[in-house]
Order: sequence, then C-alpha cells, then structure tokens
Amino acid sequence: MSVRLKLTLSYAGFLLLGLTGVLLLAAVWVFLLRGVPGTGVLSPPLSAPSRSLRIRDFAPGAAVALAFLVAFAALGGWILAGRMLAPLTRITEATRVAATGSLSHRIRLPGRQDEFRELADAFDAMLTRLEVHVAEQGRFAANASHELRTPLATTQALLDAAPGDSGPDTGRLLGRLRAVNTRAIDLTESLLLLSRADQRAFPRRPVDLSLLAEEAVEMLLPLAEQRGVALELSGDVTPTLGSPALLLQLTTNLVHNAIVHNDPGGGSVWIDTVAGAGSATLTVENTGERLAPELVATLAEPFQRGTVRLYGDHAGVGLGLAIVKSIARAHDGSLALAPRAAGGLCVAVRLPVDPAHGST
Repeated sequence: MSVRLKLTLSYAGFLLLGLTGVLLLAAVWVFLLRGVPGTGVLSPPLSAPSRSLRIRDFAPGAAVALAFLVAFAALGGWILAGRMLAPLTRITEATRVAATGSLSHRIRLPGRQDEFRELADAFDAMLTRLEVHVAEQGRFAANASHELRTPLATTQALLDAAPGDSGPDTGRLLGRLRAVNTRAIDLTESLLLLSRADQRAFPRRPVDLSLLAEEAVEMLLPLAEQRGVALELSGDVTPTLGSPALLLQLTTNLVHNAIVHNDPGGGSVWIDTVAGAGSATLTVENTGERLAPELVATLAEPFQRGTVRLYGDHAGVGLGLAIVKSIARAHDGSLALAPRAAGGLCVAVRLPVDPAHGST
C-alpha cells in the first residue's frame, strides 16, 4: 500500500467520523426546533417554553460532544502524522550523520515498499557511492603524494651529492636532474588532466574517432619504429560528441600503452574504429605477455603499471588508463579491458554516437 493511499484512507476515515458526529448533532438540533415526527404526519411543534428548555439542556452536551470529536480527531491526526512521518525522521537523522563526514551509516528502512522506502533505499545507495568515491579519492591522493615524492626525493639526493662530487661531470648531473624534473612535470600535467576530465569542464563538439586514431598513430610512429612495433590502423568514419583535445589524449594514451607494454623484441598494435547502433567504438589491441584477468581488472586504477613497475623514458606515470577511463566516463562512455589469449591486452572504448551524423 502506497503512502498516498494510506493518507487518503486515514484522512477519509477521520473526516467521515467527524462528519458523522456533526450530522448527529445537527439532527438532534433539528428535532428540538421543529418537533417529533409521528405516524405518517408531522406532530405539532413544541411550545416555546418547552423548546427553549430542551435547547438549554441540549446545548452543553452538544458542545462537550463537539469538543470531544475535535480533540479525538486532533489526537488521531497527530498520532497518524507521527507514524507516517517516522521514516522521514530516520532519513533526516541519517542526513545529519552524513553531514558530519560519516558515510558508513545506512537507514535500512524496514517495512513494505512505498515512497518512503524508495527514498530511503535511494539515499542508502547514494551514501554507498559517496563512500566508495571518497575512498577512491583518498587512495588517489595517497598514491599521487607517493609518486610526486619519488622525483622530489631523487632530485634532493642528487643535489645533496653534488657538492661532494669531485668529478667534473656536471653535465651528467644536470641530465639526470632534467630527466627527474621532466617526470615530475609529466605527472603533474597528468593529474591536472585527470581532474579536468572528472569535472567535465569542457564543451562538446562533433569528433571523428578515426581521424583522432590517425593523428595518434602519426604522432607515435617514431616510438613504435624505435621499439620495433608494427602499427595497423583500420576503421571507417566514427562520429561522436566531445572534446577533441581530451579524446585525442584518450586515443594517444591507448596507443602509447600498447607500444610500450609490448613484446621486447617487437610486436604489433591494432587500432580500429567502428560506428555501430548508438555507439562509437575505439579498439586498441597489442601483443605482449600473458596477463591474468585479476591483474587486468586493476589496470585502469591510478598508478597501476601492469606486472612490472617501469621507469624508462616512455614508461609513463601510471595514469594512462586511469585518464582514459576518466575521459570515457566524462563523455558518457565506458572502458572495457580484456586479456588476449595469445598475450597482450585488448582495450575497447565505447562512446555515444553523434546523433546529428546519424540523422543525415
């Protein structure tokens, strides 16, 4: 039974009770004023003195009865309102607890499924999502602090060792400092890009994923040739809506990861774009070592680098797939990771197709 139906029946019951009492009092009043019906005909009206006497006798009792009905209705309405609003009281208390920063509290409203139960369940679900999000942000902040501390500590160690180094190789020291500083800058820029994607602070324009894939392949072709990795690009026009800069970053990150995390002696990367029914899909596959499904499930988390923690020239900062996931989510899309049976990884990004392109 819904809350609306409960309130309707309750109000109707109290209203019927009140009307019944008022009608009974009115009927007695009319009886005193107009006379008593007999057998078939109306009896003569009562004499004026007798009528006045009966009205005086009836009035106090009628007032008491009316006051009792009003008090009973008010009390019943108060109790009914308390029972009906009890779930709202629990929800209000849970809201106050959550406002203090405690997100582990849940309402868990018992009873049948009605509007209040749906509200309480929705509130519990919101608290669960908030708790997970806050926990993820906490882990992200801790990991980011750790990652930023590494290049800063390295720089400090190099600077501390420089005065005691009697050798003239200052250029080597400067080169190491420059590499460490470049890594710190790359990490900071990646963190800023991740924050920008999470906030969805960008305009949306028509974008062709196939053109972005071509641009990413052209940009990363020297790296692929250096590592002996073959790039294969296929696909037709794949229209979607979003930020060209962010979607280019998404595509570049995927191709870059596929090149870097590949077979040491050279491998292959396949990039494909497909426009399907309601979705635009970018798929990037690469050869490489065999990956366990448990490991693949964590690769989109910040600062995850697969089975080996690398710090080469192109190893990245561990935010590549995390940025891809954030950008895809900001564009109302999804990211899917799957290990290849022969080794390597298959990554698929699905974005909403551009409706304007589909209607032309």
